[in-house]
Amino acid sequence: MKALVSKTPGGPDSLELVELPKPDAAANELVVRIHACGVNFPDSLVIEDRYQFKPPRPFAPGSEIAGVVEKVGENTSGWEVGDRVVATVPHGGFAEYISVPENLAFPLPADKDFNQASALLLVYGTTYHALADRGNLKPGETLLVLGAAGGVGLAAIELGKAMGARVVAAVSSEDKAQAAKDAGADDTIVYARQPFDKAQSKELAKQFKDVLGSNGADVIYDPVGGDYCEPALRACAWEGRYLVIGFAAGIPSPPLNLTLLKGCDIRGVFWGAFTARSPEKNLANVNELMRLWGEGKINPKVGKTWPLEKGGDAIQWLVDRKAIGKVVVTID
Repeated sequence: MKALVSKTPGGPDSLELVELPKPDAAANELVVRIHACGVNFPDSLVIEDRYQFKPPRPFAPGSEIAGVVEKVGENTSGWEVGDRVVATVPHGGFAEYISVPENLAFPLPADKDFNQASALLLVYGTTYHALADRGNLKPGETLLVLGAAGGVGLAAIELGKAMGARVVAAVSSEDKAQAAKDAGADDTIVYARQPFDKAQSKELAKQFKDVLGSNGADVIYDPVGGDYCEPALRACAWEGRYLVIGFAAGIPSPPLNLTLLKGCDIRGVFWGAFTARSPEKNLANVNELMRLWGEGKINPKVGKTWPLEKGGDAIQWLVDRKAIGKVVVTID
């Protein structure tokens, strides 16, 4: 089978298209013929050895797949050859086939598109866990979403609206602001690119507060970090919840006196660990996402696709913060 792999630590241009043996299905596993693989920011980190785990090389990046079951291992339950499936895996999605533990796989309805499906589990799973389980977002509250035109950002807008919140979307361009509005954002903020000096940081905080209103944001969803963190935290409401999703712009060091002054919480969101520690709760979350998708209340946006051999370009597009919606690698 063809796979796009990392042989040595490096950037997206270091990936190589190679032939690898087709995987087999061990007990409690499925072999899946991959049709689409979602691209996520951690893919850029794992190939450079800058992520929490370092898989043995050579390995294919890609952790969010959609495809068709080709082989069923012993002791599996409820799966047959030909079933459509979505799954999240530690790595290996930039390939034609993959073996998947059945507990990581979920049925894909027949009327759903593979590309869209590969944009669902990780970003919407992360975001639903963030807003519902960690953020305790309630109807009528105000949600501020940073990086709101990316895959997780658009998911946060849609889920925030589905949960009854007022959603303010912060983005870096007018095109991205329009994408956020199209996803349902009530208000948008276009911010400048970092780095910010002290005066610029305070100006951005004022920009946030002017749109959010005097109460501020009850929940802040931040997949960006960097110099955007402190201004957003300054715009947090009393007893607000600041959700740490990721660090596309770098790992920030916010002044903790702000948490004292606002009585607010900074809450980490580690969806991967949550799925391992609370599989039954995660299953309930996935079922809720499938319901919302079926009812049209969420609609994963695929902004751009690349073929397998161009998967490095797909990762680079994401790293360069050009993505509007989800970046997907398609495997024919």
